[in-house]
Amino acid sequence: MTFKPQGIIPALVTPLDQDGELLEQGLRDVLDYTINNGVHGVFVLGSSGEIYGLTDAQKRRVVELTVEHVNGRVPVYAGASEITTRDCIKTAKMVAEVGGVSALSVLTPYFMTPTQSELADHYRAIASETDLPILLYSNPGRTQVPLALSTVVELAEVPNIVGVKDSAGNMTLTADYLREVPEDFAVIMGRDTLIFPALAMGATGAIASTANIAPRLLSDLYNSFVAGDHTRSLELQKKISPLRNLLDKATFPVVLKEGLRYAGVEAGYCFAPAKELASQFREPLRKAVEAVTQF
Repeated sequence: MTFKPQGIIPALVTPLDQDGELLEQGLRDVLDYTINNGVHGVFVLGSSGEIYGLTDAQKRRVVELTVEHVNGRVPVYAGASEITTRDCIKTAKMVAEVGGVSALSVLTPYFMTPTQSELADHYRAIASETDLPILLYSNPGRTQVPLALSTVVELAEVPNIVGVKDSAGNMTLTADYLREVPEDFAVIMGRDTLIFPALAMGATGAIASTANIAPRLLSDLYNSFVAGDHTRSLELQKKISPLRNLLDKATFPVVLKEGLRYAGVEAGYCFAPAKELASQFREPLRKAVEAVTQF
């Protein structure tokens, strides 16, 4: 595999109306907003994109519309994160049928808690059913399923498993991944507040939910680092923390869609039971969005 994930890749929300139907123009608007502000790829059907609530038809349409509207401007990543191996393979095959996607991201199963050997078998089975590059995705804070260092090192030997998105928030583990995996295996940071230190240790970029709202800031953070301006990169890293810290003030991903409204992009609503942000957090969110979009 020659594809290497890199740069800032927003984990995009899926714009929905109040009945849970896809807002196609909303998705186009989010794509344009992020791409026009310098991101290095876009990622749909992730947890920020509420993959868990989308119908099969909606998932397909999100991928179709994204590939069509992006039109080669940046690489497109798509999630195939289902609970069972069978359903991950089904989604992976759908993405491949649509075409135009550069790589898949596959979260560890959620609700069930497989062993590490079961996880290795899970990912091998998915990889054997698609030619697309695959990013492992570890987010134990939400799934309660870690991806052990030994498992990642083992799976890095599978030809089309090309990297790992690390959202564990454990920089020691991130450092271990970077030290032990092959040089051509990408480690992508999944914690928005840890992008700079991850880059400093050798990560190739970040899949960041706050890049929905602050694509320019995060793209500049990465570009500054690559250009050798580590002082500016660190300054921009510090600017994202107030926004990121507000994401947990409502059911995920409510704050992302509310924040996009303050940024001038209508991304609709979330699947119930997720509701709007409580009133006491609206002004702090408005100020946080202003700080990361007017810098």
